[in-house]
Amino acid sequence: MDPMTRRTFFSRSSMGLGTAALASLLQADEGSGTGMLPGMPHHAPKAKRVIYLFMSGGPSQMELFDHKPGIAKLRGSDLPDSIRQGQRLTGMTATQAKFPVVESMFPFAKHGQSGAWASGLIPHTAKVVDKLCFIKSMHTEAINHDPAVTFFQTGFQLAGRPSIGSWLSYGLGSENKDLPAFVVMISSTGKGDQPLYDRLWGSGFLPTRYQGVKFRSGGEPVLYLSNPEGMSPKSRRQYLDDLAKMNEMQLEEFHDPEISTRIAQYEMAYRMQTSVPDLTDLSKEPDATFKLYGEEARKPNTFARNCLLARRLAERGVRFIQLFHRGWDHHNNLPDGIKKVTADVDQPAAALVNDLAERGLLEDTLVVWGGEFGRTVYCQGKLTPEDYGRDHHPRCFTVWMAGGGVKPGFTYGATDDFSYNITENPVHVHDLHATILHTLGIDHLKLTYKFQGRWFRLTDVHGNVVKDVLA
Repeated sequence: MDPMTRRTFFSRSSMGLGTAALASLLQADEGSGTGMLPGMPHHAPKAKRVIYLFMSGGPSQMELFDHKPGIAKLRGSDLPDSIRQGQRLTGMTATQAKFPVVESMFPFAKHGQSGAWASGLIPHTAKVVDKLCFIKSMHTEAINHDPAVTFFQTGFQLAGRPSIGSWLSYGLGSENKDLPAFVVMISSTGKGDQPLYDRLWGSGFLPTRYQGVKFRSGGEPVLYLSNPEGMSPKSRRQYLDDLAKMNEMQLEEFHDPEISTRIAQYEMAYRMQTSVPDLTDLSKEPDATFKLYGEEARKPNTFARNCLLARRLAERGVRFIQLFHRGWDHHNNLPDGIKKVTADVDQPAAALVNDLAERGLLEDTLVVWGGEFGRTVYCQGKLTPEDYGRDHHPRCFTVWMAGGGVKPGFTYGATDDFSYNITENPVHVHDLHATILHTLGIDHLKLTYKFQGRWFRLTDVHGNVVKDVLA
């Protein structure tokens, strides 16, 4: 027998470690919850999961939540330099000689015991304001759509970092072995859409098992779940077992963590053959459900249906559920465009909050609503109350949250008379991320991953928990 060399010893030792890691992975997948990092959570969580309703395109805070009645008297006047303060502009308004302000054409009123302002565009949301926590002082760094959306999803303006859902999947794992920890659904008005890329729910430098699973709007929700023609469930099970053995041999030889990811994903796909059809079968939902969410919930590829599916995913313990709704980019004819998009989202979003509350799920589900930036007080296009547009505005805008450890019926932050600058309690994107993680029991400073010799985190070297919004 040849003597064991130093290289052989370390090679075989690492094989054993790889096999042990794989066994641990597969054993974890057999339980009801999987993959939580050691030491997690860092403190007692208020939320177990997140539903993030992302309004892609940049909703105008002035048309929805940030009431500025004084602007009507200033219609057509140039935005004062003291307010604009040399703000960076997009190419769409940088060449404008003047920046004429225009008021919102939509009426506002105070609602609920909290007295929160809400526009007539969102009557259903207005009825649940006492369940919502408004942050009117959000601000971001990017002024164009792609870097701004990427920033909200990953904490970085350039592509390549893990998305927030991937960070949570990595840190907290899943509560349900038969469904992904991170699910994405997309809907649209079909007008004013900005592109969305798979990297927005990707895992970046984290292992690919943590990336989001996108549910399709038509046909099978997830591709390749059905058995190939001529293959029985028993045959597929045998095929996966044999394939897993081959992958284990590859893992022992090459020690590539993506191989263990591949094995886990094959197993997840097999289990999803039963769990996903059950999830998406709405035939047993009572008529009252569709009255609550709206009849659009019966139709695939609608925001209403995706909100209903989000509730069903939350019931089943999915960790991070993200709904993207496109159509909020209103550079011209804003009144008509925002009427259409709010008609899509107002009732379903409010229904989701009420539905979760009635089922006892809102207390440990954090719902977040918002876009990548807001809109300017000065207009593009025609200067009339019935037909105007607004440019991108990163310096102040509104998001709301509900449930999961945040204060209900609470408004945080304030803006100036032009909804142009923050006057109280600014909240940065990194601060929002830190706060979301905190509700889930995570110290954002401690959720890290080493890549290329450096420890990374979602909030990078920034971020403070906004303690004032916590219940």
